[in-house]
Amino acid sequence: MKIELASAYGFCFGVKRAIKIAEENPGSVTYGPLIHNKDEINRLKEGFDIGLAEDLKEAEEHESIVIRTHGIPRDELAELKTQEKEIIDATCPYVTTPQKIVAKMSEEGYSIVVFGDKNHPEIRGVISYAEDQRNAFVVLDEDDIDTLPLKSKVAIVAQTTRKPDDFTKIVAKLVLQSKEVRVFNTICNATFENQDAAAELAKRADVMIVIGGKHSSNTKQLHLIAKNYCPDSYLIENESELKPEWFDGKTLCGISAGASSPDWIVQNVVDRIEAIKG
Repeated sequence: MKIELASAYGFCFGVKRAIKIAEENPGSVTYGPLIHNKDEINRLKEGFDIGLAEDLKEAEEHESIVIRTHGIPRDELAELKTQEKEIIDATCPYVTTPQKIVAKMSEEGYSIVVFGDKNHPEIRGVISYAEDQRNAFVVLDEDDIDTLPLKSKVAIVAQTTRKPDDFTKIVAKLVLQSKEVRVFNTICNATFENQDAAAELAKRADVMIVIGGKHSSNTKQLHLIAKNYCPDSYLIENESELKPEWFDGKTLCGISAGASSPDWIVQNVVDRIEAIKG
């Protein structure tokens, strides 16, 4: 059986940057998981004494705090800054962009629409930058638009890891219903590249392994794309979850990985599959 890696996979720019920042600040704590990968978080803990604060109260107990790649709500960041803490901001630049857009458009009187998961930390942070929370809304599909009390002027941004096609559908509906729509495509290019590469490989593979955190939005999206073309597609966090029977009778095993998956985990998966196939 041949093993082939997707042409684009794994750590994106923002995650690489955040990991480097954490490694340069040993003994700090991250506010929320730095990335959606518990194995990498454990590596940082064991090798660099990087702790984890799950909420604002826990973060306030420490002097050096690294803000996770997904960012945190504006009021919580402001509160930490009033306490003379050392704040090391590892928020991905592709996440700070929609934060700034929401703040600016909200100040200019636009209704704010954010395409994404309202429970995702990135979206909780982005929506917090709206000046008037009563005029800011999070949607998952175009049907959600129908019930929103939008002004005549609307600005829309997207969660960085969402599918462009779904974003386009929401934008199209807004254009039909509103007099003015400002569209800001804040979906990350790295997401496009990883998804396109996974799709291309899944079309040829008879088994696909997608590596990444089970709670990672972009990894789950990769798995859905792979499964669309290759029914025998599996989402794992590390090599311990591999099952030998997945590879019975297979000739090409494709491998992709989410933006929070480090190369060392990908290599461990490759090594384990090679060992399984002997």
